Amino acid sequence: MTAIYSSAALKTRQREIKDEAMKRVVHITENGNAAFVFCSEEVFESELRRAREAAAYEERMRAVLERGRADVVDGNTVEGTDAALAEIARRAAHRV
Repeated sequence: MTAIYSSAALKTRQREIKDEAMKRVVHITENGNAAFVFCSEEVFESELRRAREAAAYEERMRAVLERGRADVVDGNTVEGTDAALAEIARRAAHRV
């Protein structure tokens, strides 16, 4: 659940906002519009770590998709389950 407070609440509900900021990112509005975000150092570091992990995952997925596209262009494909299993067995036999 997103924590949203008005900028006026920064004066009247300071403790509540700080308590929320210890758990999650708090959004502060001005005149009903998004204006600021507020959070603890721990939450900030956690959000940065999550963003880095998501970016790394997206990069790995991009690389896999690009490799797959190149395989299709180069004709390195098989069609059907039997052909796929045979290719896996063939490659496994060559590794030994």
